[in-house]
Amino acid sequence: MLKIIMDAMGGDHAPVEIVRGAVDALADRSDFKVILTGDEALIKHELDKYEHNASRIEIVGCTQVITNDDVPTHAVRAKRDSSLVVGLNILKNDISAGGFVSAGSTGAVLTGGIMFIGRIKGVMRPALCPGIPNVRGSMTLLCDCGANAECKPQYLAQFGLMASAYARAAYGVENPRVGLLTNGTEEHKGDPLHQEAHQLLKQMQGINFVGNIEGRDIMYGDVDVAVADGFSGNIALKAIEGCGKTVAEMLKKEFTASFTRKLSYLVAKKSISGLSNALDYSRFGGSVFLGLKKVVVKSHGSSKAKSIKPSIYQAIDACKGGLIGMMEDMLAKTSEQNENA
Repeated sequence: MLKIIMDAMGGDHAPVEIVRGAVDALADRSDFKVILTGDEALIKHELDKYEHNASRIEIVGCTQVITNDDVPTHAVRAKRDSSLVVGLNILKNDISAGGFVSAGSTGAVLTGGIMFIGRIKGVMRPALCPGIPNVRGSMTLLCDCGANAECKPQYLAQFGLMASAYARAAYGVENPRVGLLTNGTEEHKGDPLHQEAHQLLKQMQGINFVGNIEGRDIMYGDVDVAVADGFSGNIALKAIEGCGKTVAEMLKKEFTASFTRKLSYLVAKKSISGLSNALDYSRFGGSVFLGLKKVVVKSHGSSKAKSIKPSIYQAIDACKGGLIGMMEDMLAKTSEQNENA
């Protein structure tokens, strides 16, 4: 049975929410097992709170934790018995381990992923790829959202390819529409980086490139993949997160301003909850670290069980959908195309 490794000590609410998310996921799906890495006593204490199938949960005890205060490169090298490093090593060495989930230090997850799992042949830079809710009721994959602040045009073109493979493998999108995030939809818009990236994406076989998109198109446009450099992508992601929280807070203030409005809230409560949920990108889980030899999912540091649970599903679906093999094939074909050009 497929195993999903979980860094039980990573994140602001570890291990409480990590364990709860794992138990919730196990209750809903029967096609995987979980390995929890971290403080064995604390993990057992949390597991004892819930009814669960003990045969589908394994605990691997660790004595160290990598925190956000640690320097990622140093911590990954020095803290070899940390929940994060131990988990990545299990992912690397256990053939039945298909994915790894952590809400821990982003820098440490990225560093450890490259160091212990390694890049797929041909991948220039791995990229973080979360799902963003859109007006169509589905999601737009944003790639990259922070792993690569400085990019070359070739990186952006490859992000489009890797995210297309992810959309197909994990979400069944047959022909993902790919847009390049820049400051205008016209082909000539953007700085030299984005202008050259546009031409590379336009010429790349195997992806459905539809041209430039603006920031609003991530949620309101008709694309399945938004390609971005990590700097712009991270700003877009945080702006979307802030927008969702702002809308929720403004609605709360409006509906509690007076007794009459409080009564109105009772009537509109269901619709308001639906809107808040629709704007919450965390319901899709975390960000898959595309380009590694196995599936690694980085959940938000403040993730609670409701976000950890879909993060586990992301890892399962990407693995079972053949994400790694699909990326390998697409990269190989692109390399062959470049050689023959």
